[in-house]
Amino acid sequence: MTRLKGMTWSHPRGFDPMVACAAIWAEKTGVQIDWEKRSLQDFESFPVEELARAYDLIVIDHPHVGQITDEGCLAALDVPGREAERAALAAGSVGASYPSYFWRGHQWAFPIDAATQVLAWRPDLIDAPPTTWAAVIDLARQGRVLLPLRPPHSLMCLYTLAGNIGAPCTVEGDTLINPATGAEVWDMLRELAALVDPACAGWDPIAVFEEMARPGSQIACAPLIYGYVNYAIPGFRPNLIRFADMPVAGGKGPVGSALGGTGIAVSAFSAAKEAAINFAYWIASGEVQRGPFAAAGGQPGHAAAWEDAAVNAATSDFYRATRATLEGAWLRPRHNGYMALQEAASQRITAGLAAGEPAAPVIDEINRLFRESF
Repeated sequence: MTRLKGMTWSHPRGFDPMVACAAIWAEKTGVQIDWEKRSLQDFESFPVEELARAYDLIVIDHPHVGQITDEGCLAALDVPGREAERAALAAGSVGASYPSYFWRGHQWAFPIDAATQVLAWRPDLIDAPPTTWAAVIDLARQGRVLLPLRPPHSLMCLYTLAGNIGAPCTVEGDTLINPATGAEVWDMLRELAALVDPACAGWDPIAVFEEMARPGSQIACAPLIYGYVNYAIPGFRPNLIRFADMPVAGGKGPVGSALGGTGIAVSAFSAAKEAAINFAYWIASGEVQRGPFAAAGGQPGHAAAWEDAAVNAATSDFYRATRATLEGAWLRPRHNGYMALQEAASQRITAGLAAGEPAAPVIDEINRLFRESF
């Protein structure tokens, strides 16, 4: 029996569907896959090359692709003879999820989880989700809003607001963010950061959801947060959290949110590359994403699942309610050097917000870090 090792991230959404699908795959093909997990913080920052030397299959996020390609540690998935399957995966892309793993002429991963910053709300505390930034600020003044600002989420919020007011950040050139745009979105973010619990500076989305969902919590909304479908499943936590499109600050609707999600990749060092690639094609397919992957608590990366009536019914309409934001999401820079920039810029923003700094020094520093990242 062929035995493979896989690495994913430590959350029911990241781990459970991989284990459930691996069990079906083993029965189907005789290929066993042992999945291991690491913390979300580790997942975002751990060197992929080290993982590629230890595992056959790795779950990655797309901003790593420039670095990974230069390091030569992943196997390209665009193998000859499987063009029709790839066309079906591309056609099933939710927003830019599929092309986000395409770099320098090759497909390095297939999306298995689609996410972007959306709005989370408690239906038992408010009648409807706020749809505008002004309405969010009103709720925040009542002490009913949280915002994850632990790096890298502080930078993701800046990206999302810039994209939403119609001036998205650039992915190349001298400046990441135009200074005038930077000043405008900094003021918006600083105003909200001053109204939420200071603990938000150390909280990621999971910490915010846990606080929102606990018994007695009066937090009604998190306006910019990566969607986590598990919290929309009745019974997952004491209080149900529903999701909606991001609140709008500009005039173009729910556009510009910083795309997240994950993809399945295969190690270039694997001794069983073909077996690993076969699994990647299978688990990313519409049928699996809509079926066993979603049923095991995964947050699928394929439109077949996002459009499925049963999948939506089981998750308080999570997918239908946030689809427009996914389709209008913005793709981050992905060049080799970007990951270090993301970490440093996020730290600078989180510190600047905590200190209530003016925009200019923070935006100047982010743009300097961006130039140096090349």
